[in-house]
Amino acid sequence: MNTLFTLIVVIQVLSALAIIGLVLLQHGKGADMGAAFGSGASGSLFGATGSSNFLSKSTAIAAAIFFCATLALAFVGGKNVPASGGVMEGLPAAPALPATSAPAADSASTAVPSAGVPAENAGQANQIPK
Repeated sequence: MNTLFTLIVVIQVLSALAIIGLVLLQHGKGADMGAAFGSGASGSLFGATGSSNFLSKSTAIAAAIFFCATLALAFVGGKNVPASGGVMEGLPAAPALPATSAPAADSASTAVPSAGVPAENAGQANQIPK
């Protein structure tokens, strides 16, 4: 199945490059006026009628191949994949953090007052003021 996918991608890239080349080879609308007055177009590779018919048909064929290759890639690559747990599921588990002791419910009666802190505020000495 992987070789089929690679083959379709190669076909799509080649058809895209063909479309780019064929579009760049085509003449713009301004070139038609000079060719109408005999500016040497009859001696060209594609004859007096010019290359518009050949290049436009070739571009249409390359575009059809590109379109079919795109649909084939959507069909081949659009298989239903079973849902996984997520992108974080394959990661290793985080190391356990050391347990910290939670302060007692009545920390004012059991806490030792620190320097410069009254005994009734000793439990709040390391808290962030609001």
